[in-house]
Amino acid sequence: MPSIRDRVKQLVPTQVTNRMKESLVDYGIRTSDRRPLPDFLIIGTKRGGTTSLWNYLIQHPLVPRLYPAWNTKSAHYFEEHWRRGEAWYRSHFPTQRQREALQRRHGGSARVGEAAPLYMFHPLAAQRVAALMPSVRLIVLLRDPVERAYSHWKERRTHGIEPLDFAAALAAEQERTAGERERLIAEPEYFSEPYDWYTYRARGRYLEHLEPWLERFDREQILFLPSEDLYRDARSTYRRTLDFLGLPPYDLPDFKVYNDRRSAPLEPALRAELTEYYRPHNDALRQRLGLELDWPDRAA
Repeated sequence: MPSIRDRVKQLVPTQVTNRMKESLVDYGIRTSDRRPLPDFLIIGTKRGGTTSLWNYLIQHPLVPRLYPAWNTKSAHYFEEHWRRGEAWYRSHFPTQRQREALQRRHGGSARVGEAAPLYMFHPLAAQRVAALMPSVRLIVLLRDPVERAYSHWKERRTHGIEPLDFAAALAAEQERTAGERERLIAEPEYFSEPYDWYTYRARGRYLEHLEPWLERFDREQILFLPSEDLYRDARSTYRRTLDFLGLPPYDLPDFKVYNDRRSAPLEPALRAELTEYYRPHNDALRQRLGLELDWPDRAA
């Protein structure tokens, strides 16, 4: 049985860490007026390579990480933390002075951003972003929606959140998420875990969720990237992204894949059903965006 003194010693590091974290967060908010809003957002799609692309970008010397350091790729402001306000959001980004120091050191303009795949799917995110950052640049990764849905389910399963098999989860989706989208619109400070977790089929209807963004932002502000291009040739996709953001070329030694989840192939009958389901949605997406998306739904 540990003594009281030993137990206190065990608690002190945690208490110190928590106090340090609170201090850093408080400092970020107090200096928020010196922290410009981001230049770009990666808004989707979930399980489409957003984590990989983000990690490639922050290896560029002119793309700083979020603040404080434990923030990985997003503040989740426009969907989960809207109630916290603009000062809280700004607290996640470097100060103008830090930006200028990067620019002096590396001879180019810094580009600051975040990656939040739920932004594309949230019913209020587009209007919130447009109101706060009308000139922001947007990056959209689009993956074959059949593969995206299956990968989404695998992620939830791995995290212990999804008890159902994939077919059962698809069947339960409508009941699990009923009324959640409407509630998000009616209650602006509400955050829905079911809407994030269990929307396997719904998230793949891309054009439906992109229309609010297309209505509010010029097409020149949006870069659409097929996820399959990123998987096949990450280097070229990375270079294309740098060009879109106005960043100088920068070579990476390798392009590690992040959050990859190996598993058994999707059951053929379920794949066929989903392929047929998404066919009209994908056709409309191709026509609206003028994109070549080599997904299997194009086959007869």
